[in-house]
Amino acid sequence: MLESSRELRIGVVGIGARCYLAALADSSPVPARLVAAADTAPDAAERAERLLPEGVAVVGDHRDLLECGLDAVVLTTPDDTHEELACFFLEAGIPVYLEKPLAITIESADRILATARRTGTRLYVGHNMRHMEVVRLLKSIIDSGRIGELKAIWCRHFVGNGGDYYFRDWHAERRHVTGLLLQKAAHDIDVMSWLAASEPARVVGMGGLMVYGEAGRRDPETSAGTVMQDWFSLDHWPADEVSDLNPVIDVEDHSMLMMTMRNGVMTSYQQCHFTPDYWRSYTVIGTRGRAENLGDSAGDVVKVWTERTEHYSERATQEYVIAEEGTGHDSADQLAIDEFLRFVRDGGITDASPVSAREAVAAGVLATRSLRSGSVPYDVPELDADLAAYFHRGQRGPDSSTFSS
Repeated sequence: MLESSRELRIGVVGIGARCYLAALADSSPVPARLVAAADTAPDAAERAERLLPEGVAVVGDHRDLLECGLDAVVLTTPDDTHEELACFFLEAGIPVYLEKPLAITIESADRILATARRTGTRLYVGHNMRHMEVVRLLKSIIDSGRIGELKAIWCRHFVGNGGDYYFRDWHAERRHVTGLLLQKAAHDIDVMSWLAASEPARVVGMGGLMVYGEAGRRDPETSAGTVMQDWFSLDHWPADEVSDLNPVIDVEDHSMLMMTMRNGVMTSYQQCHFTPDYWRSYTVIGTRGRAENLGDSAGDVVKVWTERTEHYSERATQEYVIAEEGTGHDSADQLAIDEFLRFVRDGGITDASPVSAREAVAAGVLATRSLRSGSVPYDVPELDADLAAYFHRGQRGPDSSTFSS
């Protein structure tokens, strides 16, 4: 166990749109500081100057970070690199914060988890939505029994920023992400698993490339910019008139999945990347009522209906206003980094679960396969029981009274 007063030395691999996660270590209540970054891009030093705190050392090869005396590393690289990089640092004994999704294949996800167990190095997967106030509020309503026994979860995901976030760079290519029903939906598969207190058992998918497939592409020899912040604009609208998209687009911009959990709860998820608005609508239905969030940001409302009516009633049995602070993705990022740093320092059980992260990959991969093969349903293979038990114990051996490093 590390000394609680010592400042943790943090590194980051990938100086791009999500590298700010590592910089959040500097503002954590857990003493920590970002000290080094690695990126193979020729302009890595320039990126670091723009995106990272002053004084962060920059190297071109992630292996050079082993010479920086790191206590932990944050990986924010493209999804198809996660397996190689995560296993490298786990083998080196450096705790890993791995941005979601865990991997882009089931086999890769299982290898990462197996490597973490074999080496005893701590692994944390950045499913930050477990720290979003709207999600925690819905979970508290379910856990309280207010709506009875949970039977169904529906999620509608309006990805209004989808054209900028996912169709101007590597996110638009299957070889990097498998599909957005994995890359983007991994968040919500993980959330629905947490709300249902179970894991995916059977999935079916449907979807297509409905709008951006006809949009203008940029020349392969040109770049949209260095990072997403360079090209993002609300002026990129309407969706059917955008241009300068990634030269290769072979992922779907509208997709749906239905999923049965192992405890019988049924879930559905819809994702659309050409809506004008950007938010998630969750509905959770039990045997004695239902709850739904109307907006997912500070000041929005979660409503609970537990009385029968003949029509829609705007007035709910109970209403909860989402707190003004500690909400949304940005605050959830800070809370996730804080949890990771505490885990590195002290060990223990975390809200974020590597097992659930693996299940999200498995469900996303198979739902994408279903989508592309006539909506054939697929059974989700279970994770090895001993491996799952290791992570459920907080990543320690069955007879260990102390946590691994």
